[in-house]
Amino acid sequence: MPLAGCGSSNTDTESQKSEVFRVGLEAGYAPFNWTQTGDSNGAVKIDGAAEYAGGYDVEMAKKIAKGLGKELVIVKVEWDGLVPALLSGKIDAIVAGMSPTEKRKETIDFTDNYYKSDLVMIVKNGGKYEGATSIQDFEGAKITAQLNTFHYSVIDQIEGVVKEQAMDNFPAMRVALESGMIDGYISERPEGVSAETANENFKMIEFSDGFVTSEDDTAIAVGVKKGSELTKKINEILKGISVEEQKSIMDDAVKNQPAVN
Repeated sequence: MPLAGCGSSNTDTESQKSEVFRVGLEAGYAPFNWTQTGDSNGAVKIDGAAEYAGGYDVEMAKKIAKGLGKELVIVKVEWDGLVPALLSGKIDAIVAGMSPTEKRKETIDFTDNYYKSDLVMIVKNGGKYEGATSIQDFEGAKITAQLNTFHYSVIDQIEGVVKEQAMDNFPAMRVALESGMIDGYISERPEGVSAETANENFKMIEFSDGFVTSEDDTAIAVGVKKGSELTKKINEILKGISVEEQKSIMDDAVKNQPAVN
């Protein structure tokens, strides 16, 4: 009967799906994830593209896929499209430097953390703000952060700041800082180290009097569908990766990331 035939086809499709672990990331958020032309430094080919994805998230995704006994498939998705891609079934998980904020938890579930990082400010080396130690030293400064991240909301903690329009990604913010359109942008520490490494004109400010953030905001976790059986399985895998190993993997990612002009 036709109905039986459809059932068999669906079963085969589901069986094929179960053999792979489809991870979504933007491949433009170094050192967490980036796009490169070859497979050097352990990069993984992006599904349906000629390019490869590398970075901290990719290395963690590889460990998770191995622990699950599945083949890793990297799917390149714009930041704003990651949650919709997960909900639609296009991907099985988000491993993209995403923080498990309360707002996001309304829509998806998160695993335990696989990284934690403090917020920093990226400014011009030798500029007006290079000696800043407090976020309040940025009174009157033109500051921005990435669109749809909590980084943008904490700008409001700076008294008298000029809050510029949020930007899509870090490469755009680096260009804006280099050109003088902004005086600084907020990021997690890995991006700060990246910016300094990529361009000697940039300096990362680590604060003695910094932003007030929640534990969830500064943590990074894997996003999965509500009620997914993957949560428990991934948490078991993450337990086997120490904080020291996380830092080592991140240090390698910062070192291996492609140069950004």
